[in-house]
Amino acid sequence: MEFRKRIEELLNEFLETREDLFLVDLKISAGDDITVILDGDNGVTLQDCLDASRAIEFNMDREEHDFSLQVMSAGLSEPLSAPRQFRKNFGREIEVLLNDSSKIEGELAKVDDEKITLILRYRKPKDVGKGKVDVEEEKEIPYSEMKKALVVIKF
Repeated sequence: MEFRKRIEELLNEFLETREDLFLVDLKISAGDDITVILDGDNGVTLQDCLDASRAIEFNMDREEHDFSLQVMSAGLSEPLSAPRQFRKNFGREIEVLLNDSSKIEGELAKVDDEKITLILRYRKPKDVGKGKVDVEEEKEIPYSEMKKALVVIKF
């Protein structure tokens, strides 16, 4: 069996036993360095990473195929990619880089399998007179129009 397919199979078997976890990314370099990035509906613990690592490592023969393995959780700096990741971050501020290189920042209000909806809050000049007025609007963004989406970290 091809090396990558075997790794995917072992990972999928592990994830079937842990429905709260899901795969964000699987990278295998030319030198067989395996990087697995997991996320979970309630976060990912160190034990979750260890369990996933063991599920792969204990079922592979290093004599047959030499590899290195790294299993980690998706950090705050990792872009959101799956609808499940967006659902997990419901209500948080996110910044979306669109395909046309423009950026939109807003509160994640709705998530489905085709798009997300952000609540944009900003101030704009009044139509009549001096001063500004607070504006709140919803903006739907299909996944196909997104280049990258990140959770905004506020201190």
